[in-house]
Amino acid sequence: MPNIRVELLAGRSLDQRRAFAQEVTRAAVDVLGARAQDVRILFEEISPDAVANGGVLASEDADRAGVLGALRPAADATGG
Repeated sequence: MPNIRVELLAGRSLDQRRAFAQEVTRAAVDVLGARAQDVRILFEEISPDAVANGGVLASEDADRAGVLGALRPAADATGG
């Protein structure tokens, strides 16, 4: 059973996580020969204040402002 751990900056929608899980599961089936029902994916959301790149917090990194800005809108209606 493949166990796949995914670390993401917090804020991805439920729809985004669902689509990502479907594609990763498909890849595990195609590449590893796993059964889809045996593929486990664990999403771990990380606060942008809890990760730094090159000594700069992701929440303060101007180069990441576009990515973080895209993650900040209100959660979707499905609870994401």
